Amino acid sequence: MDSSRTSLPVLLTPEDLADYLNVSLRTIEGWRLSRKGPAYVRMGKHVRYRADRVESWLGERAV
Repeated sequence: MDSSRTSLPVLLTPEDLADYLNVSLRTIEGWRLSRKGPAYVRMGKHVRYRADRVESWLGERAV
């Protein structure tokens, strides 16, 4: 494997994200449905969040 390549971003499940942010899964789902949460990727019926996008989203909310 070529070590000069950058690694792929980590993909978080909605459950992973809820645990990371210490909020309920229902909150994550609500944010997704209202488009208030971090950007996500849909792969068929699966939803995943790129860790770098989550960090950017959090940074945008800093006060």
